[in-house]
Amino acid sequence: MSTLVTGGSGVVGRAVLSRLVSEGREVRALVRSDAAAETVAELGAEPVGGDILDVGSVAAAMEGCDVVYHVAGYNEMCPADPSMLFRVNVDGSRNTLRAASATGVRRMVFTSSATTLGEERGSVGNEWSSHRGRFLSNYERSKYEAEQVLLFEQTNVEVVVVNPSSVQGPGRASGTGKLFLDLINGKIPAVVDSRFSIVDIDDCARGHLLAEANGLPGERYVLSGSTLSTDDAVQLLTDVTGLRLHLPKLPRTLVMGGAAVIELGARVRGRRPRFCREMIRVMSFGHSYDGSRAVRDLGLEYTSVRHTIRRTIEWFVLQGLVDRKLPNL
Repeated sequence: MSTLVTGGSGVVGRAVLSRLVSEGREVRALVRSDAAAETVAELGAEPVGGDILDVGSVAAAMEGCDVVYHVAGYNEMCPADPSMLFRVNVDGSRNTLRAASATGVRRMVFTSSATTLGEERGSVGNEWSSHRGRFLSNYERSKYEAEQVLLFEQTNVEVVVVNPSSVQGPGRASGTGKLFLDLINGKIPAVVDSRFSIVDIDDCARGHLLAEANGLPGERYVLSGSTLSTDDAVQLLTDVTGLRLHLPKLPRTLVMGGAAVIELGARVRGRRPRFCREMIRVMSFGHSYDGSRAVRDLGLEYTSVRHTIRRTIEWFVLQGLVDRKLPNL
């Protein structure tokens, strides 16, 4: 039987797809472009044309598949029109589930996000956290609603959800990875006091496959190896790179006000803002996630955060993304 991966040309999707292929699995990947088809073919998977917004094309791609990894999703902060987040993340997930049910797929592993845990400020989020009842971003809301669809719509498909924290490693230069890169390149003059959790890209991929093998249907598994404060992150970057990173901390209210000005200016010019209030709200809230259930119940082992950051920065350098010499690399 074949395995289908949606979103196989993305950062997480590529890692999952590569691990499946390395285990000798027969893998298909849903693709929407020639570039995506070339990427997945190079990784050893069979590209199949389709779009999760077109349930018929997804069902056709799933024919003969026993397992589906639904990794495809849309993640954007500060969208002028958030409707695409809900179309892709919610409607696309519903389409994928219904296609899986119609074609006899046995099990689906869904790539959600740890942000859907909705833990209160200052607490540690886990699979049993009560959601705070308010959303920090449209992305969080869209992924939360997608989970509700996949976990509670009645089908014959076994759905297992994985909730990665911030995924870092080679291949990731967006999200928190972009913040690390900008800090190294001296493009961020100050920071906000916060905390955030990280999972290595390889650990994230292994967690997906372990969820297929060992996860319970209808359950969630947080994938998160380490939590860093802002001070921890700056010190770690200093140690790994050899740069002197002494960054002042700005109060949240000041940063939020500055983001509002930047956001307004970008909207007037018809551009996507580099920073916005939604982004600062997420960053300043701070997140800490407990990924120990994946260790106990799935058998996952986590990479040290220092090794993850070093590999990430080495990849930045190889890609020509670092603007200055790093004494320790």
